[in-house]
Amino acid sequence: MTKRQKFHRYLVWTFWAGILFTIGFTYYYMDRSIPDRLNVVLEEEEAFDFPIPLQATILSESEEVVLGNGSNIPSGEIHIVKNQPFTVCGKQEGSYQIGLKLFGWLQLKEIQVDVVDTRYAIPCGAPIGIYLKSDGVMVIGTGQVTDTTGMIVEPAAGYLQSGDYIEAINGQALQDKEQLVEAVRKLDGSTVSLEVRRGEELMEVAMDPVESEEGGYKLGVWVRSDTQGIGTMTYLDLNGNFGALGHGISDSDTGEVVQISDGSLYETEIMGIEKGSIGKPGVMSGVIYYGPGSGLGNISRNTEEGIFGTVNDKFAKRVNSEPLEIGYRQDVRKGPAVLRSGVSGEIKDYEIEIQKVDYSTSHKNKSLVIKVVDEELLQLTGGIVQGMSGSPIIQDGKLVGAVTHVFIQDSTKGYGIFIENMLDAGGQ
Repeated sequence: MTKRQKFHRYLVWTFWAGILFTIGFTYYYMDRSIPDRLNVVLEEEEAFDFPIPLQATILSESEEVVLGNGSNIPSGEIHIVKNQPFTVCGKQEGSYQIGLKLFGWLQLKEIQVDVVDTRYAIPCGAPIGIYLKSDGVMVIGTGQVTDTTGMIVEPAAGYLQSGDYIEAINGQALQDKEQLVEAVRKLDGSTVSLEVRRGEELMEVAMDPVESEEGGYKLGVWVRSDTQGIGTMTYLDLNGNFGALGHGISDSDTGEVVQISDGSLYETEIMGIEKGSIGKPGVMSGVIYYGPGSGLGNISRNTEEGIFGTVNDKFAKRVNSEPLEIGYRQDVRKGPAVLRSGVSGEIKDYEIEIQKVDYSTSHKNKSLVIKVVDEELLQLTGGIVQGMSGSPIIQDGKLVGAVTHVFIQDSTKGYGIFIENMLDAGGQ
């Protein structure tokens, strides 16, 4: 093969590789830019504008969802091109599907359309103390034990692993780690039967305890049964249900979202703020009051999208903000917005800028990228600090999201979650 032929073949391969890359990137871009799910308010016409670089066809698979493209003629199928808006109108509450095809034949994706009544919630921004009790005794890791002969052994290795939950020992149900410690103290060296939950699987584990050189028998396992911290209340609905944090509470050692049996909210007082720096996020420190009369509510769920439950009358009476209409993901746009926070000791609105909106569902608590531009907040905290997670985000008079994470390398920036994702996770 001559050099000219090799060069020609190289050009052909480069051409087709470029075509494949362009097709793949275009598909990826549209898949990420076009939401998998839309919420539309009953009997209201919602306008959308998908970033589609090619001609596309949108089809409604149900008579309850009517499409429009400006012709004023309701349709179940419309054709759109780049930057051409279209409308969706829901005629009956429920979940429906619309299909999106390129060139009228290449199926790109199915989009779920939820037709809902107008929803309202009260954006809060108040700091709260959080206490969670795990559902079972959580295994953090296994450890070594020095036995009576001086040998170092690890009796739980291969039997238990980080993230397991011990629910019972020798048939005795466990509520907390103190009960496990007491049960282990009474062991006589015989084989121990543990009831362990690993993910969705429930299993029986039989293992032999080791008599330690200090005396008594040990299982060689590190455990935890509760966790606590400070966060921010995001919203309160009209029925006394709340959502907070915008992300789950994870165990500091395993990194797993803690599976809980229950939890409580308590009064907290912010004592100080450590500003963030490059590579080190700032933190909001405070005191949680666990005394009588300091409870504010009960926690029933700990999910990837936040914690949820109900507040008591004491907390409800403190809330003096007006309910706002819920803004769905199609309502969120790049541009000015406000963040509501009580980080200063007083609940205030601070100016932020929404810099990026990811309409896909691949990162539910990192759908927004925000930047703090309010000089007062920048002087106070340097931007976003730990403890501000859950601070509600308001845009165009609607509650649209909540702060979830701070950028490690730039404390003025952070991630946010769509408020509809929190509402769905909380079953509210």
